[in-house]
Amino acid sequence: MLTKKQIQLLEFIQRRMVRDGVPPSFDEMKDALDLRSKSGIHRLVTALEERGFIRRLPHRARALEVLRLPDALAHLADAAEPETGAKPAFTPRVISNTRPSRPRGAMTVVDSPAVQLPLMGRIAAGVPIEAISEVSHHVAVPGTMLTGREHHYALEVTGDSMIDAGINDGDVVVIREQDTAETGDIIVALVDDQEATLKRYRRKGAMIALEAANPAYETRLLPEDRVRIQGRLVGLIRSY
Repeated sequence: MLTKKQIQLLEFIQRRMVRDGVPPSFDEMKDALDLRSKSGIHRLVTALEERGFIRRLPHRARALEVLRLPDALAHLADAAEPETGAKPAFTPRVISNTRPSRPRGAMTVVDSPAVQLPLMGRIAAGVPIEAISEVSHHVAVPGTMLTGREHHYALEVTGDSMIDAGINDGDVVVIREQDTAETGDIIVALVDDQEATLKRYRRKGAMIALEAANPAYETRLLPEDRVRIQGRLVGLIRSY
């Protein structure tokens, strides 16, 4: 038997799926249920998953699938109409290109040659792994993805702690080498000179917060002398 909050969340997810074709974000779920933190939503989602009502699809952000509905929500099973006042249900369509043509001689993406970057191995988007220092091979990235004249390199992501930032397990991230960052930047952090991880950077006084983009992972708060910035995320490559 589901709790009142579990039923409310399941109904909200189902209605949003009918309306938009995609599930709501954790922030939207939190606001809809008037909860203070996303950790409460994470617990509700886990409970619904354990009871077989929903399924989380691995390595994808905002990937939830409703498997079945309780009797209390049976009226939503074949719902074709969106909730009152909502936008029409999501339907994919082809959009004509209305962008004005570029002036003759203007640079396009095709004009920018691919650049070979060293792939330095794997970087953890989760629990930090051993620091990376050896080139495994090279990957080609569009020249337009590179910023400034600083050195760039690539890393393969392992783990799912950054999925809400659109970074999935198996993605290749392009990193601009630098040793400084601004709050909110996604960086490669070297912890204690031996563990490398990909996290969002925030400074809190003399402490550095390495923040995940997945409510299943806690933020790591470390003294600044234990963290060295190895670069900032500037691009991402994904294979389907």
